[in-house]
Amino acid sequence: MTHKAGYINIIGNPNVGKSTLMNAFVGEKLSIITSKAQTTRHRIMGIVNGEDFQLIYSDTPGILKPNYKLQQSMMKFVDTAISDADVILYVTDVVETPEKNMDYIDKIKRSESPILLLINKIDLTRQDILETLVDKWKTILPKAEIFPVSALEKFNIENVFKRVIELIPESPPYFPKDELTDKTERFFVQEIIREKIFLNYSKEIPYSCEVNVEEFKEEETIIHIRAQIYVSRDSQKGILIGHKGAGLKKTGTMARLDIEAFFEKKVFLALHVKVLKDWRDKDQNLKYFGYE
Repeated sequence: MTHKAGYINIIGNPNVGKSTLMNAFVGEKLSIITSKAQTTRHRIMGIVNGEDFQLIYSDTPGILKPNYKLQQSMMKFVDTAISDADVILYVTDVVETPEKNMDYIDKIKRSESPILLLINKIDLTRQDILETLVDKWKTILPKAEIFPVSALEKFNIENVFKRVIELIPESPPYFPKDELTDKTERFFVQEIIREKIFLNYSKEIPYSCEVNVEEFKEEETIIHIRAQIYVSRDSQKGILIGHKGAGLKKTGTMARLDIEAFFEKKVFLALHVKVLKDWRDKDQNLKYFGYE
């Protein structure tokens, strides 16, 4: 029996549902999901194994024009994902303007990899509007195969999954067959905490925060975790902590419950906040947080 394996990289603008699609394809919540743009900062891989195939899905940050070094690093993840894909899943939706960020669409056009264009959120539109959108995308990306989908409703996801398996090359598996992702347990704890910051705070606060797990000690019945939340300015530290610590306590409780569900074990979570001035524009800080 021949074996197939390949990298299926999910690319698109912010808020089109890339992370929701990634989680739907993998069957696990690996990418954090909020209604805010730029939630995903890293390239996150989710691995789906079958008897004769291995699909390595890759969620990437939403395409944007960088304003600081952190965003430049995020766009490097996108550029790499375009160049090393066996299959590109370019995700748009029924709301965004198709011509948005045409420079990246031009990069995708030049790729030699098969392109599946997923028009997401079709549950939010009418059939006639969708047909017009499909025709427009056929003009913009003529070599792409177009799949109208709903990540939330899991509509047409199975057909995309089957087509991906048809397109990936014959290859031995790249990862052990029991692996779900290339990321560590600490990474997912950090992402869960970041997600709760995005949900609980507005304006610049979520975009100015980074999380680092400094201690992860697993015992038989409980996991002890100590995490540091870094902010760019002193004023942000006060907002994050909140009156008498209420803001940080709420974030910590929400994160702890999700972490317990993720690991299926009791968790003791200690959160601390520290100012790391202008960390988003400093190379040594970005390297420390894994943006290379």
